[in-house]
Amino acid sequence: MVAYDEPCVVPIKRTLQKIDYQNQTCKELEEPCTKRVRPLGRVTSLANLISPVKNGAVRRFGQTLQASFRGDGRSPGVPQQKPCSKAAAPTPPKRRNSMLWSETLDVHQKGTFSTKEIKRQEAIFELSRGEQDLIEDLKLARKAYHDPMLKLSIMSEEELTAIFGDLDAYIPLHEDLLAHLAKATGPDGTVGQIGKIVVDWLPRLNAYRAYCSNQLAAKALLDQKKQDPRVQDFLQRCLESPFSRKLDLWSFLDIPRSRLVKYPLLLKEILRHTPPDHPDTASLEQAISIIQAVLADINMKKGESECQYYIDKLEYLDDRQKDPRIEQCKSLLCHGELRNKSGTKLHVFLFTEVLVLTRPVTRNDRHCFQVYRQPIPVQDLVLEDLQDGDVRMGGSFRGAFSNADKAKNIFRVRFQDPSQGQSHTLQVNDVFHKQQWINCLRTAMSTQKDSPLPESESLSTPASTDICTKRRSSSVSAIIHMEETNENCPRAVVSAPSRMNSLKKVKVCYDHFKMSVKVCK
Repeated sequence: MVAYDEPCVVPIKRTLQKIDYQNQTCKELEEPCTKRVRPLGRVTSLANLISPVKNGAVRRFGQTLQASFRGDGRSPGVPQQKPCSKAAAPTPPKRRNSMLWSETLDVHQKGTFSTKEIKRQEAIFELSRGEQDLIEDLKLARKAYHDPMLKLSIMSEEELTAIFGDLDAYIPLHEDLLAHLAKATGPDGTVGQIGKIVVDWLPRLNAYRAYCSNQLAAKALLDQKKQDPRVQDFLQRCLESPFSRKLDLWSFLDIPRSRLVKYPLLLKEILRHTPPDHPDTASLEQAISIIQAVLADINMKKGESECQYYIDKLEYLDDRQKDPRIEQCKSLLCHGELRNKSGTKLHVFLFTEVLVLTRPVTRNDRHCFQVYRQPIPVQDLVLEDLQDGDVRMGGSFRGAFSNADKAKNIFRVRFQDPSQGQSHTLQVNDVFHKQQWINCLRTAMSTQKDSPLPESESLSTPASTDICTKRRSSSVSAIIHMEETNENCPRAVVSAPSRMNSLKKVKVCYDHFKMSVKVCK
């Protein structure tokens, strides 16, 4: 470090000459700045030019002097340096390439295609690009999450298998589709016929039945493992990394399911821009029917799995609470958190044939639902829509000394025979949720009352009725839902108008309800 004293004028002058020569020749490397330079607009004395900086930033010292003499804070021949920040800026997330098919063509090529053909090729290109993105995400989930957590012993192999499933097995499936699309692509970048390719490939998507059916249990296990500080720290570091694109682990694990529901939309978009006389028209219509049947089958399996998942978590205090109809249920119409008259939080499950009220409890780090009172069979259920203020909530002691506890958004459920069990006054968060619950309950009750009628039995064979019941149950509680799947759903084998109308009401009710009801994890 060089110290400068005010009387030493000659050494200072020599030093300034040397610095000026170094600035003009630019032979000296720049030192990283650690302090912002403040230019001096006006010089009154030579003493003001002497900086009390401790470190030997000689080059910066010369630049400061020159800038002060010039008055603009800049040195000739030297680019202005930006002040260094103390904290490095976060790395921006990695972005996906969103190029369109038409952007890959030059101006002359675009003029050779009609507008309708360009839109058709855009839709096919979107299908192909989506497959590439899916393959990248599946590989990323394995490479960035599964393998490091296994190697670092953050999770056991059994836990990782339960969460990730067989993701690796689906990569060749989508690579095969990409290979067929690449083979069908001509020199000009267009795909002539895609219908036959997708018709042969779509049935292979049934391989996702097991993966989608396990998603509810996988999500519950992942949420449980997040309580571990090591797991939480690892996932947070991944989330902050550029490769994650600000997506958490579950977003990557849920990508296959979200991809499945896009296939009908993509195929319909291709068909919409395909001329009626094109060879692909009939094949694309067949492909849309195939994918809808595949999704309906996955819905059925997933609905049954979801229903069984919650049935297995029920805990009975008394053997008399065990209703055999609960174990026979194949569908969960709706469920959510409500409050009873005393203010106790209850998690209520409406299965196809029985209403079960429970209290969420934890047993040895395992979340389960303790059955509260006696389950009410839907065929014996009585529903009362109560008006705001008809009941005081919060218990008898609180209600006795308060006039401001008039309950809102309440309804009551009870047995037809009061001797079989007590009634339950339940409260929801708002009028919208109340209406959804009432609609679900009324439709389920109507369906149960209509089912034993002789007219219904005579309209369908026993085999078709059984298939219809399974399909109906799955469609109500399915997580994978699209409007397109309702058009050709196998439950259309039921020809009784009353039952079909009831089922449609249940479906619409549950779709709106599930968007807002809090699901107990």
